[in-house]
Amino acid sequence: MDLGLAGRRALVTGAGKGIGRGTVKALHAAGVQVVALSRTRADLDSLVVEPLPGRAASGGTATPPGLGRRQKWLLCRPGALGRRKWTGRRRGQPPGHQARRCPGTALGPLPPPSAACVLNPKKPFLEVTKEACDTSFDVNLRAVIQVSQIVARGLIARGAPGAIVNISSQASQRAITNHSIYCSTKGAMDMLTRVMALELGPHKIRVNAVNPTVVMTPMAQANWSDPQKAKAMLDRIPLGRFAEVENVVDVILFLLSDRSSMTTGSTVPVDGGFLAT
Repeated sequence: MDLGLAGRRALVTGAGKGIGRGTVKALHAAGVQVVALSRTRADLDSLVVEPLPGRAASGGTATPPGLGRRQKWLLCRPGALGRRKWTGRRRGQPPGHQARRCPGTALGPLPPPSAACVLNPKKPFLEVTKEACDTSFDVNLRAVIQVSQIVARGLIARGAPGAIVNISSQASQRAITNHSIYCSTKGAMDMLTRVMALELGPHKIRVNAVNPTVVMTPMAQANWSDPQKAKAMLDRIPLGRFAEVENVVDVILFLLSDRSSMTTGSTVPVDGGFLAT
């Protein structure tokens, strides 16, 4: 099914690995001009030379799929956006000074953004530290708010429609041992998605979230390699398997497309039935 995304522009955060990286590749294959945002330059460099549908592998200058020569890629450290004021300028900069590399202002219309950068410190509740809490909420929630504000303000100023897809988790709706902070940030993400949909809907900006189960990224493969640990989770999934990256990416692309033009404020499970149990 053609989703009609060709010729559009998209901003993908957390583009260096996992779901974000898969989203960049799928959008590129769909003919979308993609801005890939990552905290690690090496991840973007490897994305550039990776063979993608419709493009042969090549060396040379790091230019992610679909970007022009001058706007190659954007780097972002965890919490870096959280250290900016809500106006978009760094501390100490005069009023009216906007970040020159701010993706929403430097590139014009950017429907749709997709947020896919997360932290998941696994600690028992009684061992959670202030630092782990602050960093997790900075990356998993506050950065999403700030990037979305930048993009949404630009769309509204131009009278352009758009779509935002946030990456949440099944952990937003189920308590998981040693995941108190992660579950909390994802629960907040679900409610943020609904409020954004409520407030941005009149501006023709749709906002949805996907809520996957364990997704078999390289990190997840390492974390769930213990058969006993994996079995405890798999026993709660009616389909009996974890998700692959493309399972999540397929839903993201649908939510970004006009095929879902009447869908906003939704949290869409990609969990093999986990939330039904």
